Amino acid sequence: MQPFAYTAPDDLQGATSLAAADPRARYLAGGTTLVDLMKLDVETPTQLIDIARLSLTEIADLPDGGLRIGALVRNSDLAHNAAVRSRYPVLSLALLAGASGQLRNMATTGGNLLQRTRCAYFRDTSTPCNKRVPGSGCSAIGGYNRMHAVLGTSESCIATHPSDMAVALIALDARVHVRGSSGDRVIPLTELHRLPGEHPECETILELGELITAVEVPPLSFGARSTYLKVRDRTSYAFALASAAVALDLHGGVVREARVALGGVGTKPWRSREAESVLRGKRATRESYRVAAEAALAGAVAREHNGFKIELARRTLVRALSRLDGGDRA
Repeated sequence: MQPFAYTAPDDLQGATSLAAADPRARYLAGGTTLVDLMKLDVETPTQLIDIARLSLTEIADLPDGGLRIGALVRNSDLAHNAAVRSRYPVLSLALLAGASGQLRNMATTGGNLLQRTRCAYFRDTSTPCNKRVPGSGCSAIGGYNRMHAVLGTSESCIATHPSDMAVALIALDARVHVRGSSGDRVIPLTELHRLPGEHPECETILELGELITAVEVPPLSFGARSTYLKVRDRTSYAFALASAAVALDLHGGVVREARVALGGVGTKPWRSREAESVLRGKRATRESYRVAAEAALAGAVAREHNGFKIELARRTLVRALSRLDGGDRA
């Protein structure tokens, strides 16, 4: 770990001003990803800006029926919040599927969205990695890539985005509130993360010094009929091989509206509007779900070791959707 300065500002203005003045400064919240990467010399910040004392820990009802979630709300608190569990079970389930109880007690909403890939080559400073050292090459493409992405990849990077929570939030049309030196702005979560393209080191559209302050989840009339299914090598403390966040609005066995997002297979949390379009107006049957799953994975590109993920993701999506149709399908 390299030497660094430590500051703990009392307000948002102080925090964002410090970060905007130092391109190598990093915000510190729960630290569950950042500190690990600092120990590996993957992250070498000149300054840590501790934001733990900022007032960003509230979960509040919005007048339109949605929720505003402070960026420093702990993952455990969010997962067990009564409003989340009743109105957005997909979010609660996704949070509880991630990490371990101890990590969820520390990890924050904003930090979860911005966590970095668990690609072994990214975390190993002895190997080339375009995300870590731009232009050095992608070791995963010609290396062992069983855990890597099949959607949104490029010849520069095939690293998978690791978050479960982000997959659920993207299915719920969440919006991210940020504060920077130029003021406040709101970003649809679908637009926050970048595809790797030729510059995988640029992971989000956040500008220098910008800080996530809250996540807003809009009301969803059929949000209570939602679920999250995660397939992994073991049943706890493992990243997804494939996952699906889904919600269905059913009437008389017909899908009126659907939300579909995938995890474990994309370079960013992956919203599948193609699958949603296929499902809309169709009867809620496994056959319809399978057609939607084919549409969701139509653009997938397999590498040497991860081709199995394409069929696994299709089956994961079909199974997740099947859990929601219940007696309404009959």
